[in-house]
Amino acid sequence: MRRAVFIDRDGTLVREKHYLADPDQLELYPGSLEALRLLRSTGLALILVSNQSGVARGLFPEAQVAVIHSRLAAMLAQARVALDGVYYCPHHPQAAVAAYRRDCDCRKPRPGMLLAAARDHDLELAGSWVVGDKRDDIELGRTLGLGALLVRTGHGRNAAQGLESGEALAVCDDLLAAARWICARETPS
Repeated sequence: MRRAVFIDRDGTLVREKHYLADPDQLELYPGSLEALRLLRSTGLALILVSNQSGVARGLFPEAQVAVIHSRLAAMLAQARVALDGVYYCPHHPQAAVAAYRRDCDCRKPRPGMLLAAARDHDLELAGSWVVGDKRDDIELGRTLGLGALLVRTGHGRNAAQGLESGEALAVCDDLLAAARWICARETPS
């Protein structure tokens, strides 16, 4: 079984746009491609996990999430980088769209997306990592006993101020710094 790095999308891998719905606004943070390449060199699976409550809030249809993820895959493929899996949660407990109004197990910080990815890709969660820009990402990692790293991009600067000592394994400037931190603790495959 392979271990993984579970990477948040908005504010971590791509620039935070506040409910990104337009694929033309999709923008990778500087260093994101290098970060993914470094992480790939360790043999870890690369899994994207993202709360997409804009769907539940009625800001864009769920099909638009697929359009964004298709554009992201194309951008990564052009740079010869690929993700092993993409998971998202379109739900929210106070959703404006009734079909998405639920208190589900897939909305971070709950573990549903990671458990589904582990099942779908035969991943070992023990020894895996979570990287994100929000407290929910850190709580997600801690819930399952994964190494959790916070990045200062996106909402990360504000989230870092509210963290207690030891809550995250590390607070890194960006995904590239987090990848270097993880790689320093991994044995290349």
